[in-house]
Amino acid sequence: MEEGHFTMSTKEIDRIPVLEKLTGGGIKIGQAAESICLSTRQVRRLKKRFLEFGPGGLVHRNRGRQSNWAIPKEEIERVLAIVAGKYRDFGPTFALEKLKENHGATLGRERLRLAMIEKGIWKVRKKRSLVVHQTRRRRDREGELVQIDGSPHLWFEKRGPYCALLVFVDDATGKLKYLRFVDAETTNNYFRATYAYIKKFGKPAAFYSDKHGVFRVNTRRGNTAAVDDSNGLTQFGRAMAELKITPIFANSPQAKGRVEKANGTLQDRLVKEMRLRGISTMAEGNTYLNEFMDSYNQKFAVQPFLKEDAHRPLLKSENLWDILVLKATRTLSKNLEFAYKNQLYQIRIKRPPYCLRYVKVTVLENWDGKIRVYYRDRQLQFEVIQRLPELKIASSKEIYQEVGKVIRKPWKPAENHPWRHFSI
Repeated sequence: MEEGHFTMSTKEIDRIPVLEKLTGGGIKIGQAAESICLSTRQVRRLKKRFLEFGPGGLVHRNRGRQSNWAIPKEEIERVLAIVAGKYRDFGPTFALEKLKENHGATLGRERLRLAMIEKGIWKVRKKRSLVVHQTRRRRDREGELVQIDGSPHLWFEKRGPYCALLVFVDDATGKLKYLRFVDAETTNNYFRATYAYIKKFGKPAAFYSDKHGVFRVNTRRGNTAAVDDSNGLTQFGRAMAELKITPIFANSPQAKGRVEKANGTLQDRLVKEMRLRGISTMAEGNTYLNEFMDSYNQKFAVQPFLKEDAHRPLLKSENLWDILVLKATRTLSKNLEFAYKNQLYQIRIKRPPYCLRYVKVTVLENWDGKIRVYYRDRQLQFEVIQRLPELKIASSKEIYQEVGKVIRKPWKPAENHPWRHFSI
């Protein structure tokens, strides 16, 4: 506080007329204390300083002094040097976690954030316009609703391939229940993920997903590889119907906000954790995911409203190897032949062939592409008699990934091209 000049807070300014009345005898100590919400003991001290120094005596005497708890400047410089070297694109919260784990830092998150902004390491984000979405109450029990989604991203940055992460999040607890790196969001990859989930936890009551073509038929003529032609459902939808798992489709990203928020966190934290560990392949990433899920769930998961688990065990009649596979119906010809995926097959039996003419058989395609054929729960033997030209049916996301690999850079004319020397 300079001589003749001092700064006062609004609260301190409001005390001046009360102290003036008190020193002038207009009110008593108890009335003054009640008026400014202080104890009588503190009011006596303020009265003494007011009489000695005037209004300046009401200014807090610690103002302008360095706090006894202030972080030394050398420590802040040390921390910022570490952040600039190893955690430059980390947010303040995540960077502080790593600083405490690996470098013994003790400063607070807000102090680190301000220091990073001052140093130019972190930029203040502009506040988005407020959009209000009605909050949906979490489900009561774990396993009552599981949100599933795929997140295509440069998970390994430039060290590895562009791929997708399949994410299963429990709605009641916010726990990551299952993660898996895959080349693309395909029906078979979701079958593999669902198989692993059910084997570990049991059947959830419902899956909550977006309207991706794997989960729902969105056109009159769906992808023939992903659609079960016998009932109009997708292959994944048909499998869920057989397992008595209810599919729910979100009408917007906000509706399945639990898994969308998890995707955003994973695209930040998981990417940087794998960078620190030098993970650059999907195989290495899948090995690390269990460790990451344990750490994530300890930080962000919550307790469910009810402790009862809503997962259900598999029934004896529910064989996942016969359910979580591509399934189609074909009608045998007079010669016991049928076509499937550009190949012609013929049934081989010892009984008279006429007994199977024109009957409907069920074709099951395993994850590795091998097929099985059944008639009334009896497996039939067959052989390939003709290979037709192979045509691959790809989803829109697969097409986008393949096109992205061969997109050419904008063409630039050479230095001696006539366009560069054109003059008006």
